[in-house]
Amino acid sequence: MALEEAERLTVTAAEQEEEKKKVEEEAEEGEIVEEGEGDGLKEKPTKALAPAHPLEHSWTFWFDNPSAKSKQATWGSSIRPIYTFSTVEEFWSLYNNIHNPSKLGAGADFHCFKYKIEPKWEDPVCANGGKWTVTFQRGKSDTCWLYTLLAMIGEQFDHGDEICGAVVNVRTRQEKIALWTKNAADEAAQLSIGRQWKKFLDYNDTIGFIFHEDAKKLDRGAKNRYTC
Repeated sequence: MALEEAERLTVTAAEQEEEKKKVEEEAEEGEIVEEGEGDGLKEKPTKALAPAHPLEHSWTFWFDNPSAKSKQATWGSSIRPIYTFSTVEEFWSLYNNIHNPSKLGAGADFHCFKYKIEPKWEDPVCANGGKWTVTFQRGKSDTCWLYTLLAMIGEQFDHGDEICGAVVNVRTRQEKIALWTKNAADEAAQLSIGRQWKKFLDYNDTIGFIFHEDAKKLDRGAKNRYTC
């Protein structure tokens, strides 16, 4: 399903680009041209761009710059919002002009969350939630990151209201993509999301779900509550 969504959104972006090229070949808006002596002046009609395709939710990209991090800083204090998008066209414009995970420096965290939800445990929407995580070798997460974004913004999950956002963590030897959800205690919803996500990514290894509350208390000692 994520592949089909990717193809649909790609076609939409391609159509807009083609329309834009046609418009650029026409005279600029409001251009005045002479049709001959005594004919007077006429305004050449312009052609409007194709209408934008709104998403069900607005989404915000966030970036945690590794160079801005320090061991003394409070966790999450270096995360900054980059841009909020609300249409298919805005998404592709941003995605095509930002680095894929494989091009980011080790220590970078790149997030995409629903508008007004911060990618922090302390955010009220995230506080009682948790996350599914998939792991890749360094430089191998680019395609699955894109499919994760398309599945989220294209509302491909049956429990889409549970989705807060996703983050890709780039480290020296590996990359991880985590999908954050709202209500960790809703086992049925979380298992549905985890199974669908694996299907979208064509990911065959077992993945685990950790409660944010456990992660805050136990850090790396937190254990998976669910697996699929």
